[in-house]
Amino acid sequence: MNHSLTESLKTENQQDEQTIILREKNMINISMLQDTLQNFVSSTPDVQGVALVSPDGLSLSSVLPSRMDEERTAAMSASILSLGERIGGELARGNVERIVVEGEKGYSMLVGCGSEAVLLVLANSSAKKGLLFLETKRVVTQIVQLIS
Repeated sequence: MNHSLTESLKTENQQDEQTIILREKNMINISMLQDTLQNFVSSTPDVQGVALVSPDGLSLSSVLPSRMDEERTAAMSASILSLGERIGGELARGNVERIVVEGEKGYSMLVGCGSEAVLLVLANSSAKKGLLFLETKRVVTQIVQLIS
């Protein structure tokens, strides 16, 4: 084999190895994200489900009640946060920290996780908002570390 062909094959092999490493890292992060969300739901009183979605409305990871459509929930979550941020800007309220929708059966809370993702937290009506905000802030910190 000539030298340039050998070098080309070496370069391709290195690129393939880097791609495999990145895929494995992403799979580990996805698995860690899922574990983080599962732990949050199971260890936080009154939390019924969570979803991590992209700003475009695509589901990244979730632990939702079985009756909820993951794709639809993801799309609505991103839309609500986007609208909330525009409202915050128009009304000169600064950066939006969270959006809380309070209904008779509980709360839906949206929190940005950097520019990469949005976290939806679903809690029942007996949830203590202060504790819910504190625990959500804690899990957002963990999520940001995993997705950055």
